Amino acid sequence: MQNLASKISSKIIYSHMSGTAFNKEEVLTLKSYKLSFYNDKKEKLFGNLDENIDFSQAMYEKNNSLILVDKSTWGHLGIDFIVIQDNTHFAIIKDLKFTIVMMFLFVYLIIAIIGFYLAQLFLKPIRNERLKLNNFIKDTTHELNTPISAILMSTESDKLNEKQIQRIRLSAKRISEVYKDLTYTFLQKKEERVIEKLNLKTVLEEQLEYFKILAMKKRLSVDIKLEDFEYEMNRDDFIRVINNLISNAIKYNNVGGKLKIHFQNGVLQIEDTGIGIEQKKLKDIFKRYYRGTSQEGGFGIGLSIVSFICQKYNIKIDIKSKLNSGTTFILKF
Repeated sequence: MQNLASKISSKIIYSHMSGTAFNKEEVLTLKSYKLSFYNDKKEKLFGNLDENIDFSQAMYEKNNSLILVDKSTWGHLGIDFIVIQDNTHFAIIKDLKFTIVMMFLFVYLIIAIIGFYLAQLFLKPIRNERLKLNNFIKDTTHELNTPISAILMSTESDKLNEKQIQRIRLSAKRISEVYKDLTYTFLQKKEERVIEKLNLKTVLEEQLEYFKILAMKKRLSVDIKLEDFEYEMNRDDFIRVINNLISNAIKYNNVGGKLKIHFQNGVLQIEDTGIGIEQKKLKDIFKRYYRGTSQEGGFGIGLSIVSFICQKYNIKIDIKSKLNSGTTFILKF
């Protein structure tokens, strides 16, 4: 506004000094401002500004507008005061406030969306773990319920026959295996593991006596070939490995299928002709609580125990499987 007043004042002085006409229309057509010109008696000479002017102030605010009183003409052409009114100042501030509020709301919305997305992203693993834990509890309850029910049914009569005794023995063994898997998973850090040189063939033969009964119940054709092989590891750890692998080979086998257990040249191979595993699921089967199928019992920690023990004792484990054809686990000691 001051710059505009100086330009107009220069034109007035120039017109007066050169004797040329001052172009009033040119300065009165400015869209952003209203102007009026006053003499030394503060009387309006011409212009489009009709406000009552306070000539005692050089700049002041009135009715949401700014008014500038300029005295730089020094009476040239009889003009002592140039008064300029700016009506756009507060409109600009209003627009700026609106813009700031809208920008704030936009940024807040973006932050809220990003925050919600990150919260969902961070909570997803927690939800997944909680779901896995819930499924684990349900599966464990179901896994324990089956042998317990078998024991209760077998002990209803006062006199037990050989078949009932065998069913009780198998159910008790199954409960024992579940208990050992659970304690190994959750209490292993509290126990000291005694490392000894084992003849793995001897331990395998001992455990296979229990599994032969299970294999007979499923009418499996069993092919066993074992060689003497000594390896330094904890006895219970080795039992956990072979019990989980052989148990799965029987559990997920077809009735009347085949089971092959070969241990030669330090390589243990356990092969079944069961339901098999999809190729896309092979990478996840060693994860805790993961179950590749819901067709049989289980609670998803057996193979995670196998993987952990194999890593602990530098045992290389490979798996080959084909859906509806069978699965082979190969352990290289």
